[in-house]
This record gives sequence, C-alpha cells and structure tokens, in this order.
Amino acid sequence: MSHAACRLRAAAALLLVAAPFALAQTVRAAGALDRIREAARLRVGYRVDARPFSYKTGESDIAGYSIELCRKVADDVKTELGLSSLSVDWVPLGLDQRFSALQQGRVDMLCGADTVTLERRAEVSFSIPIFPGGVGALIRADAAPRLRDVLAGRGQPFRPTWRAAATQLLQTRVFSVVGGTTADEWLAARFTDLHISADVRRVASYDVGVRAVVDRTSDALFGERAILLAAARHSGSGRDVVLVDRLFSHEPLAFALPRGDENLRLVVDRSLSRLYRSGAIGDIYAHAFGEPDEQTLTFFRWNALPD
Repeated sequence: MSHAACRLRAAAALLLVAAPFALAQTVRAAGALDRIREAARLRVGYRVDARPFSYKTGESDIAGYSIELCRKVADDVKTELGLSSLSVDWVPLGLDQRFSALQQGRVDMLCGADTVTLERRAEVSFSIPIFPGGVGALIRADAAPRLRDVLAGRGQPFRPTWRAAATQLLQTRVFSVVGGTTADEWLAARFTDLHISADVRRVASYDVGVRAVVDRTSDALFGERAILLAAARHSGSGRDVVLVDRLFSHEPLAFALPRGDENLRLVVDRSLSRLYRSGAIGDIYAHAFGEPDEQTLTFFRWNALPD
C-alpha cells in the first residue's frame, strides 16, 4: 500500500473516531435556548429536600423560594423566545446527581440552593446570587452552656488557654453534616485547620440530621442556616432545638446553569435583576423567610445587574 493510501486510511479512521465527539460538540453549541425554543419546554431540576428553597408539598406539587424565582424566570424565557406557550418540566434530583444531570443535558437549569464555588464553576455555570447563604449550626435547646458558647465564639477565643479548652471540649462531641454539601467540606477543612479530631457523622438529609440532634445521638448539625431553621420547624422539633447565634461562613446561593451557555445565563440574570430592581423580590422573600431587613434588601440591590 502506498504512503498516500495509508494517509487516507488514517485520516478516515480519525474522522470516524472524532465524529461522535464533533456531533456532541455541535449539539452543545446549539445551546439550551435553542433546545428550549424548539421543544417549547424548559426542564428544571430541583431538590426535594431543600426546604424552604425547594421541596415537595404533595405527590406532584412543589414549592419554595427558589421554585417561585424559577417560575418568574420561566415566564421571562417564554417572552424572550417569543413562544405562545412554554411547558415547564420539574425534575426531582438527589443531592449527588444534580450537577451531572445538568452537564449531561437532562435538565436546562437547577433550581435549588447551590453554593457558588470555584470547584463547581469548573463543571457548571451560575446565575447572579439569589440568597445570602452561609453555614450555621443547630443544637438542642438544652445543650450545655459551654458547648453553646464555644460554637458561638463567645468568651476569649484568642487566648491560648481558651482555645485549648474549647478544642478539648469539641473533641469529646459528636457532630453531623449532610454529606456532599459545602458545609461538609467547610467542617472538614475547619477541623483540620484547628487540629480537632472530632467524631463527624455524615447524614443523608437535613431531616435525619435534625432527628439525630433531637435524639441526642449528635450534639450539633452543621448546614445551610436557612435550611437548618426550616428543617427544624418542619420536623415539629422547633422547641427542642435552636440555631447557634453565629454564621460561620458567607456563601451566596445561585442557580446552576450549563457551563459555557451564556445566552441562557443572560436571560436568567436579566430576569432576576429585574425582580431585584423592582422590589418584587421582597414579597417572594417574605413568603419563605419573613420580611427582609435592610441588609438583605441591600444584598439584592448590589447583585442586580443594570440593563
């Protein structure tokens, strides 16, 4: 066989190998908005256990702060695409599958309570922030005052003797956190930095974690502060548990979107910005969390993008 023939055969083989990849890239390049327009359908992934952001209220009914925001976004997507109607498919997703569902194109956006991190931005994109989140801790109402003070940072935390005593106390306690959350990562990193070897147990959900605190098998549950509060109230254990008066981290929450799809992100950000600037966000926020204070309203004003 001549050298020219060998080169042609090699080129043909390369094309056969590259074809599926090229097709996938072409489909991806088409963009979520084009898929939504063609199907007249928006597929929204949501978590069923992230009250008050997203949760089920019945067999097929869903509610929550994030759900209401996404409904507003869906209306604006319909208008942006000039569609007479737009079907919204709400796709329930577990904590460990939500980002892969987005990457694989099974949903067009995630409507839940996801913290924006650099690691996650390597896999997905995010809208402008929708909530001023952060890690909090839930303990029993009758927890030892010393434990409450240490977790709240009260006392003299910068004195070596105080820190030594606090470390010793924490190492005798059991803590829980929902596995796979940013609170899970934060707690592990924090204990490593402080050289604390504590018993940390990963639980499957916030409800399970709250029950562990109520049953005294865990001394504290760490997680997104707003979800902790809602989980405690929903479980009927509101009088048995309290939130520690401290926000351990500042982690704005946002909607996750397909990475590299700036057209869809533009529509979502424009929709959210209009809600923030108009002040309509106040009623949606109040329904889920109570009347927003001035600091919260400032958060929305700062994150709204100008037209």
